[in-house]
Amino acid sequence: MNSSAAATATPVPTSRVLAWCLHLLIAGLLALAAGRALTDGGPHPGATVAAALACGLVYAAGPLLPGVRASRRSATVWLACLGAVWLVLLALSADGVWLAFPLYFLQLHLLPRRRALAAVVATAFAAITAFAAHQHAFSVAMAIGPALGAAVAVAVVWGYQALYRESEQRRRLIEELTATRADLARAQHTAGVLAERERLAREIHDTLAQGLSSIQLLLRAAERALPERPEAAARHVDQARQAAVDNLAEARRFVAALTPPALEGTTLADALERLCATTSARHPLTVSFHLTGTPVALPTAHEVALLRLTQSALGNTVRHAGAGTADVTLTHLDDHVAVDIADDGTGFAPALLPPPDPDDGGFGLAAMRARMRALGGTLTIGSSPGQGTSLSARLPLNPRAHAPEAGEPEAHS
Repeated sequence: MNSSAAATATPVPTSRVLAWCLHLLIAGLLALAAGRALTDGGPHPGATVAAALACGLVYAAGPLLPGVRASRRSATVWLACLGAVWLVLLALSADGVWLAFPLYFLQLHLLPRRRALAAVVATAFAAITAFAAHQHAFSVAMAIGPALGAAVAVAVVWGYQALYRESEQRRRLIEELTATRADLARAQHTAGVLAERERLAREIHDTLAQGLSSIQLLLRAAERALPERPEAAARHVDQARQAAVDNLAEARRFVAALTPPALEGTTLADALERLCATTSARHPLTVSFHLTGTPVALPTAHEVALLRLTQSALGNTVRHAGAGTADVTLTHLDDHVAVDIADDGTGFAPALLPPPDPDDGGFGLAAMRARMRALGGTLTIGSSPGQGTSLSARLPLNPRAHAPEAGEPEAHS
């Protein structure tokens, strides 16, 4: 049901002040008619008073009947009874004509628009006819009062109904807008929580998880060196302690969303070179760093993403590849910057990788892809069993111009 149909199904509510004003007006007019019948010495004073009293009782019964407000049919029946009693009063006394004006408002308020307009016209015609009969003459002035009253009542009631419907429509729109804004705020909050959770997950994987794995490997190496080689064991323990210090600093930095310590006051190339040297010193893996092209200033987000990606890739190489050597190459070109990591390890079949598991890990490649995708870059992985692994991360210097189109693959096996 549309709004216009709904508007005609039930009467438009009115305020209590207006309702009581109408009650008092009808009561006053009935009292006036009854009082004048008793004091003016007109014909049939007793019948006039009885008709006025009956009209008052029928009117008083309307607000007490719940069906009158809820059902157009009940309202029609009540108005018909009220109109019949009023016609009796009108036939007995000319003062009954004054009740036509409040009857207009009742009819326009309780009846559908077409029936209400017909009822108002019939009421005005009855008032004019009865008044002319009581005066034993007819003039245009007799018709002006009831007709003008009917026109005013129609304009006031229909204007009020239009304003009410518009007010209700605006109220519903405001409620919908408020609900939409609340939903949007919740969605934005959820998106923010998910984005922060994803950021922390990537940072934890690329820093704390890699650092803890490195510490574990160093302590295992120290354990194997004891008791025959205490100096080697002490060196491994010292390296594990330094790794713990470094990762504690990293943890404090990414919780505060600050630049990684490795990038403070230095370039991405220097940070990658130090990372390769540190990895070579702590693990049985020789990592070489190569710089190609002319270095240019990069956005901080690009530098952080490429550094974290290299940390994660070298961590995977140390833990899983069984490689003896690895090469990290930073390439600066006119429209993009790239980092390539290649090792001579055991390799793997990218298509057969198991899904990530909280106990076994496997979140590294997903985190790398998420970092590249967030900056409009691409991640390419090449590997096969026994042939080593190569990983290429490429970031455009103008992300809007070089962002991958929808559906474009982000990684290739």
